[in-house]
Amino acid sequence: MKSIGHVGDTAIESIDAAGLAHFIRNNFVLGPVPTVPEILLHTAGPRSCMRRLAERYEHFRTPYWAYLWGGGLALARYLLDHPYVVEGRRVLDLGTGSGIVGIASAKVGASQIIASDVDPYAIVGSSVNAKANGAELLPLLGDLTAGPPPQVDVVLVGDLFYDAVLAARVTAFLDRCLGAGMAVLIGDPYRAHLPTTRLDAIANYPGPDFAGLASDAGRLNTVFQFRTETHAEDR
Repeated sequence: MKSIGHVGDTAIESIDAAGLAHFIRNNFVLGPVPTVPEILLHTAGPRSCMRRLAERYEHFRTPYWAYLWGGGLALARYLLDHPYVVEGRRVLDLGTGSGIVGIASAKVGASQIIASDVDPYAIVGSSVNAKANGAELLPLLGDLTAGPPPQVDVVLVGDLFYDAVLAARVTAFLDRCLGAGMAVLIGDPYRAHLPTTRLDAIANYPGPDFAGLASDAGRLNTVFQFRTETHAEDR
């Protein structure tokens, strides 16, 4: 396909999705994920020819979707270990990136998985990874944080708190999700803009963070339950 649908007024460029999918399958290494070996992902490496993608597409963004992130790893591990969280339920994987959280949801029996992202390349990459795992994701391109949440039961958020402005938008969106009766889980290695006063840690997993840096040795990636804000008069 030449273009991908989008949400609201989100502007997107036309991309050769079939050509990009072919490029990913032929240049990215497909293999089991550290700490989540049940899932296979195409990830970028030294020989992945990422520069060719940047040269081919004028508006190519930083390919966050092509690497492993600690929060996504933790959430995927948690779901595989606790399938009842999403089994038979409708799921939103917000900021899907590589698709790892949505794929984990599919593996444990979620009834529907919406995999959303603002990057059209992430939509293609996550679809390629889903196919490699025999998982079915419903791709949705656009910024969902600007409006009401879709009709789902569980919202899963991995690694969206690395920027202050983004974190504020995501937190406001998650408040609307709570207001609609949805459960919200977050995976994150305690980045600077994580709303820690709104979170209850429910699981910790050792593992790498972005791109698997050597300095990540001993790092813990955490799964949190997001809860309503507690005001002083309620304490």
